[in-house]
Amino acid sequence: MTGIALAAAGAAGAVLLAVGFVLGRFTARRAGRTADPGLGTPVERATFHTLHTASLAAPPLRAGLTEETARKAASTLRSLLGTEALCLTDRGAVLAWDGPGGEHHRTHVPALAADTLDTGRSRSAHTDCADPACPLRWAVIAPLTGEDGVLGALVAYGSRESAVLVRAATEVARWVSVQLELAELDRSRTRIVEAEIRALRAQISPHFIFNSLAAIASFVRTDPERARELLLEFADFTRYSFRRHGDFAQLADELRSIEQYLALAGARFGKRLKVTLQIAPEVLPVTLPFLCLQPLVENAVKHGLQERERGCRVTIAARDAGAEAVVTVEDDGVGMDPELLRAVLRGEYPAGSGIGLSNVDERLRQVYGPEHGLVIETGVGAGMKVTVRIPKYRPGVHRSA
Repeated sequence: MTGIALAAAGAAGAVLLAVGFVLGRFTARRAGRTADPGLGTPVERATFHTLHTASLAAPPLRAGLTEETARKAASTLRSLLGTEALCLTDRGAVLAWDGPGGEHHRTHVPALAADTLDTGRSRSAHTDCADPACPLRWAVIAPLTGEDGVLGALVAYGSRESAVLVRAATEVARWVSVQLELAELDRSRTRIVEAEIRALRAQISPHFIFNSLAAIASFVRTDPERARELLLEFADFTRYSFRRHGDFAQLADELRSIEQYLALAGARFGKRLKVTLQIAPEVLPVTLPFLCLQPLVENAVKHGLQERERGCRVTIAARDAGAEAVVTVEDDGVGMDPELLRAVLRGEYPAGSGIGLSNVDERLRQVYGPEHGLVIETGVGAGMKVTVRIPKYRPGVHRSA
């Protein structure tokens, strides 16, 4: 399920809850009651109460279905349903219990929920409680689902059989399931970002490391001091590129890493590679996704020097544009057919055409929204200019509305 679909489902679930409970409360209270203009009508108050209570349960559930999150959400969900007791389970055990009767009903929950966990269908049943003082006489068991099927169950207990409780518990369980699916989406997105960073690191490692070490070795006898400087640049570059913490970095750190990359590339290509940097100091603290510029520079060097003996010039510029920082990476090399470029950005790239471009484009869209993907100007024989627009005050993962 996409982020937009999940959000829509969440909104629909909240509306269903509000409508169901508001009608119930309004029907029970409407006789002889009039609206208080200062506090709103009974319907408005019930709507607010329902939505507010649901909003309190959402944050812990967005962290997934665990013993801790279930414990935090159980009392709020019980209040939402107005039941005598409520419990949440995963597929193997009771995660949380709220209300009376837990000392003797808790052990019976796995057997009570077994059919729902197997079939994914809600059901109701008598508790067969032998304690005459216990109010828990009837239970509704509703499945909690996620991307991989049934994750657990919501069990709501009442003092008597009630069709209203069956419908209400089922709707609440659906709403909880939406929150759990959103949690799964968050984890999936995080894994995707981490995988993309690993892919970028893997792309950097084989050829570039070999070529850099070969270039450094060529200076060991002829210019030992240059070899030493390049070796230090290589050590700093690889240390930064393979760091294990943080999905974001400051523009200043990214540019420093790019300078190290260009120093190593310059040792290999010599005068064939000319570099111009035009950096506005005020944008250096801007935060951007880690390692999102280095692939663009590598692409510019690769395509700038391809089939060109006379070399090329790579220009890297960063300027202040109000609420955004605008970074451009431009080369005067061989360029690319626009149709091929579109295939690359769609991920339909032939081998060696530059996976870095599509990777960076997708990461920027995930973080800042679809309007912040790469803007690329190119043509066969016309070089390439890649523009990145970075919002100054919105580091973090973009979530579709």
